[in-house]
Amino acid sequence: MKPIKNVSRRSFVKSIGLASGGLILACNTSVFSDKEKTPENLINFNPNLFVQINSDGSVVLIASRSEMGNGVRTSLPSVIADEMEADWSKIKVQQAVGDKKYGDQNTDGSRSIRYLYEPMRKMGAIAKAMLISAAAQKWQVPEVECSAENHFIIHTSGKKIGFGDLVEIAKTLEIPSDESLTYKNPKNFKYIGKHLKGVDVKAYANGSAIFGLDKRLPHMKFVAIARCPVTFGKVKSFDKSAALKVSGVEDVIEIPRIEKPFGALGGVAVIATNTWAAFKGKEALKIEWDFGENQQYDSEKYMNQITQNVHKEGKVGKNQGNINNAFKNAHKTIESTFQLPHLAHAPMEVPNAVAWVQGDTCEVWAPTQAPQSTRKEITDYLETTEDKVTINVTFLGGGFGRKSKPDYIVEAVIASKALNAPVQVVWTREDDIKHGYYHTTSAQYMKASLDKNGKVTGWLHRFALPSIVSTFQPGVDYAAGFEISSAANVPFEIDNLKVEIGQAPAHVRIGWLRSVINIPHGFSINVFADELAYAANKDPLEFRLNLIGKDRIEDTQDPIKYDTARLKNVLKIAAKNAEWGKELPEGHAYGLAVHYSFYSYVASVVEVSMKNNKVKVHNVYTAIDCGTAVNKNTITSQMEGAAIFGMSLAYYGKITAKNGAIEQNNYNDYKMIRMNEIPKVHVEIVDSSEKPTGVGEPGVPVIAPAIINAIYKLTGKRYYNLPLADYDLV
Repeated sequence: MKPIKNVSRRSFVKSIGLASGGLILACNTSVFSDKEKTPENLINFNPNLFVQINSDGSVVLIASRSEMGNGVRTSLPSVIADEMEADWSKIKVQQAVGDKKYGDQNTDGSRSIRYLYEPMRKMGAIAKAMLISAAAQKWQVPEVECSAENHFIIHTSGKKIGFGDLVEIAKTLEIPSDESLTYKNPKNFKYIGKHLKGVDVKAYANGSAIFGLDKRLPHMKFVAIARCPVTFGKVKSFDKSAALKVSGVEDVIEIPRIEKPFGALGGVAVIATNTWAAFKGKEALKIEWDFGENQQYDSEKYMNQITQNVHKEGKVGKNQGNINNAFKNAHKTIESTFQLPHLAHAPMEVPNAVAWVQGDTCEVWAPTQAPQSTRKEITDYLETTEDKVTINVTFLGGGFGRKSKPDYIVEAVIASKALNAPVQVVWTREDDIKHGYYHTTSAQYMKASLDKNGKVTGWLHRFALPSIVSTFQPGVDYAAGFEISSAANVPFEIDNLKVEIGQAPAHVRIGWLRSVINIPHGFSINVFADELAYAANKDPLEFRLNLIGKDRIEDTQDPIKYDTARLKNVLKIAAKNAEWGKELPEGHAYGLAVHYSFYSYVASVVEVSMKNNKVKVHNVYTAIDCGTAVNKNTITSQMEGAAIFGMSLAYYGKITAKNGAIEQNNYNDYKMIRMNEIPKVHVEIVDSSEKPTGVGEPGVPVIAPAIINAIYKLTGKRYYNLPLADYDLV
């Protein structure tokens, strides 16, 4: 790959400000890099940490979260711009480095808008207030006679002045108090709730966007690392002679294992003058490994083990009513067992990082979802202080949760320190599949009782899965509270309900993947509910609405309360848009699923056909209620992406281990759906004035169960295990 000219990196100076909830909300000190300075004849004004207004009228807004196709570099700045009445055509977005002054920067958990919507409105309101004050001072009029509109401050007399012309006065003013700020009426929003074009679309299209793989430094070394096939295994010895004969290979060194959740796995690193040489040198290495105890891990035997565990009583996670009496007095009982495999993130861009360690300082350029966690890991490894570690966030070519674990960045830092040179570590696709953090495997047992009218009177959900917590606390072998809650808080109006958890020790690094625990729970709950509908001889839509029950606000510990009316509403909308109940072409059927996750409500109806025992999804009708919609373009694209991601998991997603080693290698045996398999995805966003909630993840859990439910409607066969490729259906 030819080096791509890099845009100037972002490097912020220490700022002075007013701290609020871990986020420095306002300061008069410029936090913008010297390399971003405007021409000498221009003046700039920083009303707070996220806004710079220049005297030529241009505005620079800071994006503190990572961009990986989630649209966050458009959504968050657009909230600031809307509140301050800025002209979007005059906006430039700048990426923040990893620094706690920005508050929580972890771009995961579908939290960016939910966490930062109000703070970003405040950033805009501060800037607007100070510009109004500046104009009032310049005109010698009361502030109440001035208002902001489309990059101007306007007086009631009709005269107006541009933002840029107020910079010199505004920068002399005090930061306004929170109590004095005024906010726009949502009915006057110009960008929020609209379809706003992404600020980075042009850069993506013309190739100028800088991803981690594009970064180059003078005299940079290229590094590829051979890691033990068995997770947590170690190097016993290695022969580097053949690798050193590869053209371009300069050296071979050992990388130590760092015994931390995000520490390097360790291995043997090949240092070369280019990436290809490093890869070929790695292939030539002869390494003797100490596989350790984990060599015994066999995913098939493990699945049998945890399945046995869910067929016996487990730890109680929730016990409501009397489940035994419900089963004893039932007109009918239904039982099912579900098994789902490990999954890999497999983003298109493999893990990679550039690091340059110089003494006790370090600068990194990397596609990371968690710049502050990365900074902390590097600080600890180098035994230095955070102010000497700079994390520059590049664009991410996909993340899905993988790039919130900075082990690959720590590897680059280790290599740079050892070589006393800047280095770029690049994983191969095989490295990514075989040495990542995996979405948990699971076994789930469901049992329910029905009365003679087909009403569910009892519900037992028992599951076993290696917990994410095991990555941080070795030895944990039961699900954690948050992994239990999505089963315990099932949205159904059932008097007798019990949730139990079986034992499941971890044998690989478990990590969050897009939608996390909602993937297995959303699957089993939605498929089982559909099974109950047919057992009750009811229409699945009618049955599900009745199962959710009366409109109510669930009394949960969360600050955002769960509203069953909103859940039923998205289900009704998806069904209406699909024209549920209409006659479909022969060999076609609908399936539905609905799920609440990340405080959002999502329902999907899928249209499926079967031909020669092969499944094809033709249409996906999705409805989402995510509270206040910031950018409808982003929300629509996220629901479209969720449908494709969910289909890939349903069709092909499966990671297996034999003798402790992951068996899959690349996209040939860990497949994604192809273009010819992609359906039409129809999305409706519910207009809402509620607080904004998650978007990136909640569209995923409904896809696989909706497909399974449609297949049952067509064939009368119910599939409890994924992927469908195991049944030769795709």
